Formats: sequence, structure tokens, C-alpha cells
Amino acid sequence: MEADWEFEAGGGAPVIDACWPGLVDLRRAPERARELPEAAQLPALAEALARLNAAASPVWTSKCDFWPRLEAGEFDPDELDAPSGCVAHAMGCYIDLLPRAGRQWLSAELAAAAGKRICGLLRAVPLRCCRADLVIRRAVVTPDSTGVELGITAYLTSCGASSAEASRSLEAALALFADALCGHSTVE
Repeated sequence: MEADWEFEAGGGAPVIDACWPGLVDLRRAPERARELPEAAQLPALAEALARLNAAASPVWTSKCDFWPRLEAGEFDPDELDAPSGCVAHAMGCYIDLLPRAGRQWLSAELAAAAGKRICGLLRAVPLRCCRADLVIRRAVVTPDSTGVELGITAYLTSCGASSAEASRSLEAALALFADALCGHSTVE
């Protein structure tokens, strides 16, 4: 599976806001992931969210979205390792991740190490027509947060010759992504 990571933590960069008014805190009830509108469109997203928010997971999620159709200019077939004929349909999603242990990504070095490790695990699996882009950014975890906390926005993209093939690729990517994070005791 193709995977890469980067920092986007400058002054005007987006911030992961775990205090947003619509937050459904899946840490308390991971099974509620099935109730999210995004998960109704892509059940594999609900499965990944439930795993990522389970008590044994090293992370928790604060937000997600699903795009059932990406236009040709919104993805690069080469970056998805897609053979010709497999790019007619594309879709994607994102998941905002925060470390469950509190401040384990407080430093840029720890966040970068997590990004590298996750990408290494993903790249080790031969899965075509999909990719993960991990963007390390600032995070607001509590209303009275002080200091700099970091989180990761994971963008997963897939393509296929049909919408059903693109969906299967994204489902496989989500399962692999959850395995990469939850199959290990830490994301440090």
C-alpha cells in the first residue's frame, strides 16, 4: 500500500479540534461508530473507527468524513499504484487521530516517528489502488488545552474500474490502517 506522511503545523494550517460541537466520543462506546452518517455510506469506516477507539487502541478519533466520489483532478493514479483501467472511480475518507495516552506526540520528533512507523507498516503490504497520507498537525484536545499538542489526520484514497472496486480497495485500506495502529501496543 502506498503511504506517506508530512507536517502541516504552521500558523495557518488546519487544526484537529477534538472539542467541536458534533463530537461523538467513540472512546466510551466504539460501537456507536455505526450510527455516524459517514459510516452508513461506508460500513468499513465504522469497523475501522470502532477498532481505533477500542480500549486497547493507542489512539482515539475525533472526526471523520467520507467522499464517495473523487474527480480525476482530486487524486493521482500513480500515487495509488493503480494499473491502467483502474482509475475510472475513486473515493476517499479522512480520520482525525489523537494519542490515547495524552501527550505522547507532544514533540515533533515523536509525531514524526509515529508517522514513519505507520507508513512503514502500510508500505510493507502489497495492496494496489489505494494510499494513506498522514498529516501531522496541531490539535486542541480539551477546551482549556495549553501548549502544543499534535494529532494526525489520515487521508485514505482508493480507485477502481467500478465504484464497487474502489469501495473494496478503500475497505481493504481501512482494515490495513486499523491493523497498523491497533496491532501494536504503541504508536510512539
